[in-house]
Amino acid sequence: MFASLTTSTLTVRRVQTRGTFADVVARVQLGLTARRQRLHLAALDDAALADIGLTRAEARIEAGRPIWDVPSTWRR
Repeated sequence: MFASLTTSTLTVRRVQTRGTFADVVARVQLGLTARRQRLHLAALDDAALADIGLTRAEARIEAGRPIWDVPSTWRR
């Protein structure tokens, strides 16, 4: 009985470790996606920015946000 408890405990720990690593990978991917989209936003001309309702200054501010600053709705 003690051995099976130890095995179960080790299995749970391995699963938690995988989940933690997967969470880190997912957050890095989100950050890279946000960065890529922000670079595309910064490359838009004034007419395209006006079409989506942004000024050049607003686009510049958004493009300058750090990679880890992603919308909370993305982290679900």
